[in-house]
Amino acid sequence: MNFKSVLLPEDIIKYTETLGGKISSNKGVYTVLITLGVYKTLHPEQDIRYHKVELTNGFSGRSFDTQHITPLLKELGLPSMAESGWLTRSLEQADAYTLSYQGKITPTTIKEAFLNLVNHLETNPENAEDLVKTIISYAIKNREENQITITPIKNPESLTIDKIMKILELHFSEKYPVAGGSKLPVLAFYAIYSSLINELQRYDNCELGKLGSHTASDRTSKSSGDIEIMKDSQVFESIEIKQDRLIDSNILRIAQEKIYKFNPDRYYILSYAGIKEDEKLVIDTLIMETKRTHGCQIIVNGIMNTIRYYLRLISSPEAFILDYSKLVAEDKELNIVHRKKLNEILESV
Repeated sequence: MNFKSVLLPEDIIKYTETLGGKISSNKGVYTVLITLGVYKTLHPEQDIRYHKVELTNGFSGRSFDTQHITPLLKELGLPSMAESGWLTRSLEQADAYTLSYQGKITPTTIKEAFLNLVNHLETNPENAEDLVKTIISYAIKNREENQITITPIKNPESLTIDKIMKILELHFSEKYPVAGGSKLPVLAFYAIYSSLINELQRYDNCELGKLGSHTASDRTSKSSGDIEIMKDSQVFESIEIKQDRLIDSNILRIAQEKIYKFNPDRYYILSYAGIKEDEKLVIDTLIMETKRTHGCQIIVNGIMNTIRYYLRLISSPEAFILDYSKLVAEDKELNIVHRKKLNEILESV
């Protein structure tokens, strides 16, 4: 049940309803609003519309979010960004969040709601706590609505590799109305490597690194890839997964930077979309250059071909689909539509 404020005027309540009903697709806006509301509660003298230090009399909203708000949202299991709401391009501009803010927040209904709510926080600081509680109540509702149990397969031992591949193909290729679908192949490979590191001699004394966020950009990510295999506390293998993006020379060059920084033995770049054919020669040259100058072997391949190959290597492909289902059920970056779709597919098997 949503928190019912007795202080907020009717028009402001309507704006909270607009934003609160679209939290999953507007996590940056919702995170920034909570950050500004909490900051206004603690520092009522600060004009929170001036959210960057380079603005006159401004403050660092991003730092406050990164240090306090986003970690708390994650701890509470509420919708959150990978690091900060200010990493959203439409919100990071060095321009005050006045009603005339030019940032391209979409849709326009969300932009209108956000700017009016920020304006209310600034002009009515006594209502800041009530407004934050109202938005948080929508976030709690969002969390509860996204909790869904994945239907277990009744006879997983009857699954063939072909059937498992069909399940994954249907789940990956669905056109979802919200973000998060690109995380699904990452979860699939994480589930496969959970088996591989226990079964293949190559991975003796190795362990899987913690599965991180899939929303951080390649250049700002603090990890070497979407999945890391660790050996003696060092990166042994890295796996970078691209869902809808062709592998091009730029992806290879970013991979090179990470290889020189983290020193993996192998670096996999896997894509559902494939390789950009007119850059294949450049890609091959970069692969050979990296092998010669560093020693790391870069392996470029398709997502589905690689999964099929790995399923042939592990002793229990049916255990893989159970592990994958569990990861889909628990991942905080996914939405209810991703879980419902997997349920729908599994029920049809």
